[in-house]
Amino acid sequence: MSADDKTEQHDVESVPDVEPTSGVEIDKVADAADETQPDNDGNVARWRQAKLGPVVLVLVLLVSGALAGRLYFDRFRPDQQTDDAATQTAIGAARDGTIALLSYKPDTLNQDFAAAKSHLTGGFLNYYDQFTKQVVTPAAKQKAVTTTAQVVGAAASEMHPDKAVVLVFVNQVTTSKERPDPTMAASSVLVSMIKVHGAWLITKFDPI
Repeated sequence: MSADDKTEQHDVESVPDVEPTSGVEIDKVADAADETQPDNDGNVARWRQAKLGPVVLVLVLLVSGALAGRLYFDRFRPDQQTDDAATQTAIGAARDGTIALLSYKPDTLNQDFAAAKSHLTGGFLNYYDQFTKQVVTPAAKQKAVTTTAQVVGAAASEMHPDKAVVLVFVNQVTTSKERPDPTMAASSVLVSMIKVHGAWLITKFDPI
């Protein structure tokens, strides 16, 4: 072996073994990146929550305000618009309408029915018109039926600015050719009404 060979061998042996750490370093960087990614995602999520939180709160407040306003106008505001004077007006209209509906004489049927129809509206007006023409008029003329109604009591069951239900207590006295002696009948009626051009008109007439 020459001197040069010995020198080369010595240089090779003197070089320390290098472990393949480059791949390990890449893996560590990758692992470090993976470990920091959840934190980044978490920060983004927290940032989004921080931004969305006030928006959601504002929406909740807006919805709550709208519901409160709706409740006020649907429930409380009508109470302010239906004072005692308005209630008494509705009750008076129900009383007058009930008396007109249940009172007629054979000699004045057309006038009596016309007066009654002035208190009615909607489908009930059409029903009353047909019923009096087809049923009441022939019977009243044939049997000379006279009936007179008297309201002995009335109270508002429901009251709103544009509609109402009034409970009416009625005494009705009837005479006829077959029964000339007066016959009295007591009854109670739920009178449903709506306000049309400032006037209370009957839409339903339900005996109870």
